[in-house]
Amino acid sequence: MKYHLSLLAIATVLAGHVQAAPATNSAPQPTAIVDTIPSPIDKPYLGVINLNVDAIDTHRGIFRVTETLPVQTGPLTLLYPEWLPGHHSPSGPIEMLAGLVVIAHNQVIPWQRDPVDVYAFHLNIPEGVTQITAEYQYLSPTAQNQGRIQSTPEMANLQWNTLALYPAGYFTRQIQFQATVTYPTGWKTASALEIKGLTPDGQSPNIIQYQPTDLDTLIDSPVMAGRYTHTETLAPGVRLNLIADKPEDMAITDKQLAAHRNLITQAVKLYGAQHYSHYDFLLALSDKLGGIGLEHHQSSEDGEGPDYFTKWDKSAVGRDLLAHEYNHSWNGKFRRPADLWTPDYRTPMRDSLLWVYEGQTQFWGYVLAARSGLWQQKDALEALALVAATYDNRAGRRWRPVEDTTNDPIISQRRPKAWLSWQRSEDYYSEGQLIWLDVDSLLRQQTHGKHSLDDFAKAFFGMRDRDWGQLTYNFDDVVKTLNDIMPYDWASFFNHRLNERSTHAPLDWIARGGYQLVYKDEATDWIKGVESARHATDLSFSLGLTASDKGKISGVMWDSPAFNAGLTVGSELVAVDEHAFSADLLKTAIKNAKSTKTPIKLLVKQDDNYREVSIPYYEGLRYPHLEKIGKGDSSLEALLAPKA
Repeated sequence: MKYHLSLLAIATVLAGHVQAAPATNSAPQPTAIVDTIPSPIDKPYLGVINLNVDAIDTHRGIFRVTETLPVQTGPLTLLYPEWLPGHHSPSGPIEMLAGLVVIAHNQVIPWQRDPVDVYAFHLNIPEGVTQITAEYQYLSPTAQNQGRIQSTPEMANLQWNTLALYPAGYFTRQIQFQATVTYPTGWKTASALEIKGLTPDGQSPNIIQYQPTDLDTLIDSPVMAGRYTHTETLAPGVRLNLIADKPEDMAITDKQLAAHRNLITQAVKLYGAQHYSHYDFLLALSDKLGGIGLEHHQSSEDGEGPDYFTKWDKSAVGRDLLAHEYNHSWNGKFRRPADLWTPDYRTPMRDSLLWVYEGQTQFWGYVLAARSGLWQQKDALEALALVAATYDNRAGRRWRPVEDTTNDPIISQRRPKAWLSWQRSEDYYSEGQLIWLDVDSLLRQQTHGKHSLDDFAKAFFGMRDRDWGQLTYNFDDVVKTLNDIMPYDWASFFNHRLNERSTHAPLDWIARGGYQLVYKDEATDWIKGVESARHATDLSFSLGLTASDKGKISGVMWDSPAFNAGLTVGSELVAVDEHAFSADLLKTAIKNAKSTKTPIKLLVKQDDNYREVSIPYYEGLRYPHLEKIGKGDSSLEALLAPKA
């Protein structure tokens, strides 16, 4: 009886549970985000900030910083530069700042990192304190997987944005800095910064004090320093500063020096004005220091291999770097997109006009490399053939317009991508270059050679000689300047090429210029040079992959034969037709398959797995070439010819 009642009681409870209203799930509300960091105001800071850097420990890449700031009582926020000019992204290496201690009157002032903006440090300055000292280190990468190597036993690259904290609430052009650096004994330095004083005769310690300047100019004026240096004057006020792993790498011939001097001559003829008081190329010739190409208003950070001069007659690949970065003094530094200019390094940048900033600079980098003699005209034509074919075969254009790729510096910050041809990357560089080639060819065609993009360069970038401030622009300014040269529906012209999805790249300039894009079974010297520099074999336009000399796959074209066979970046080609992999063997297999119609057999290793792959590809090797149509003058050749 008791057992029966217990079951009844349980049933009653369960019935009541079923009939009860359902429980309400927890649903929190967001915690409010309060921005406690002062917005920048265009007014001078309290006084000069002293930035002292100990750069002696180059073997370990540790830069020790002591920064002294005038302050006043109350809240103070110190910022580490986040949004970096030239990077177009929030890529300030805050993770490498360490050991931060703030002191006043021998007492530690505690700091607290902002809970939202991790680049900001909040302090409360006590009564009576008019100066504080911040001590910290910048721990530069010691291995490539940490970032770009900035310090070796032979040389160092000091970038002030990695070393300086600055007070929030001010335009950075209104904050004055006095920088002093201690370098290893006997080292020499190069920078656009003017030197105020230095230790005589390079005695230990080798201390250099730079002239006081605003933070914008300081960050825009990095330093290359090294044990082995050499400087050549290219033009009045323009210097080529070489820093090398070994002194013999800096041996420059008269022919090579003439080409670099011609770069300055041709650029000044193009623009008709200069936007610097002096200019310094900071060219590191090293396979130890990380490579770089970064523009500044009165200098550029450039990195090439130690054989830049010694391989001169073997390959021209990479010799457009200085031309590209030098052009940025006009395009990007003086004329800057309005939405990309910011008053400090915390305000987010917007990259919508990078197809002008970087795309037209890519265009002029190639052109001035050819006009100066850094390249031969043949080099330029072969390089353009590769660019044209690459973007004409980029599958990602079917879903992603090139304008959207201007967001890539913020989206991906140059991290590797598994399916580059489908995802796209910073295509505003080279596809932007193709658009500007279209503009130039159209101007030349419609005006019968009277006008070209040279006229735009002079009108848009060449005003206000020796002005090295910043003059901003927007899309309408670009269109108006072109319409002043030749009336045309330029707005629709750009919108079509920038914002519409398409299956082919803008290549009308090729036919207008007197050429056609063709594919042949023999690689151009340019492609051979690229393969040599990258220690890779590029079969993008045939099998659809790129692989290292050892068979490691570094690229697979979307929808290509390699893609359809399931190959991926990171896999390894172990064997070709049952023989150990070599690049030559793979090329031979591709050639043979064209005649035998026999699938190409590969043994592929992916992680610890091996599998055999059979690829039914029978079209042979395909490499892009620009082939001249007919005889006579060519507007493309006219574009690449030096200005008289």
